[in-house]
Amino acid sequence: MRSAALRFAFLAGFAIAVPAAGSAVADASRIVAIGASVTEILYALGLENQVVAVDATSQFPERALRDKPSVGYLRQLSPEGVLATRPSMVLAAAGIGPPETVRVLEASAVALIKVPDRFDAEGIVAKVRQIAATAGVGSRGECLATVVEGNLSALAALRAKVPSPARAAFVLSFANGRAMVAGRGTAADGLIRLAGADNAFAEIEGYKPINDEAVVAAGPDVVIVMSNGGPNALSAAQVFAHPGFSGTPAATRQAFVPLQAQALAFGPFTAEAARALTRAIYPAVVDTAPPARHDQDCSR
Repeated sequence: MRSAALRFAFLAGFAIAVPAAGSAVADASRIVAIGASVTEILYALGLENQVVAVDATSQFPERALRDKPSVGYLRQLSPEGVLATRPSMVLAAAGIGPPETVRVLEASAVALIKVPDRFDAEGIVAKVRQIAATAGVGSRGECLATVVEGNLSALAALRAKVPSPARAAFVLSFANGRAMVAGRGTAADGLIRLAGADNAFAEIEGYKPINDEAVVAAGPDVVIVMSNGGPNALSAAQVFAHPGFSGTPAATRQAFVPLQAQALAFGPFTAEAARALTRAIYPAVVDTAPPARHDQDCSR
């Protein structure tokens, strides 16, 4: 075992290492942050200077990838690349991989701590508290959790005003004429539910390509896409020109919502993004709650 100060627990189906009750907190002086929400939360907690490297998904805040070396993509990491940064701790989203890299890291002298991904409101708050406790800044974590809970409460109040859930389709891409859509168990599915809508493809597990007939049968009221700003970003014109989508209620209404990628990370930003998504899907629903809070500094 790496350290007697660590115990193993199971949360949301993933094995994670967390500080044992009454034990010393793991050394967080040199953190490799792997996962978009992990990096987002560490920066919000004021631990930027303790982060020595990030992964390619760590795009929020933007300065993370600009200022820190990247150890590669979350699911395709090299153990040599991670350990070359001389970390005291690797704090990673549960999807870290490949398995052989995870085995090498677990066998090393460096604490590997996996943060479970739960695609719901409670999961965001739990993630904030776990990362803060692991890094030894529990009071900052409570501060950030309170801000997030406030934004989630405003979202819940807005969601309660939705008269009837819309059927939303999250389209990741098109390949060989088929749409790649998000089914249940995905971050996109969780975000759709947070926004008070139903996933039009909830009968599908994960991300899957579907044919035109399946799109027509699903009849989405709104289409959601990633807004990555690159050459492969989907536009409303592209999506609604596709035979499967051209006759849908979404095409008739031109109901199309580009979504910032960080919204799918299920970190603090997701609470704000879900509220914006609710307003976009239901423009007639009036949001009377105050704007999302940005004034409280939880970094000290």
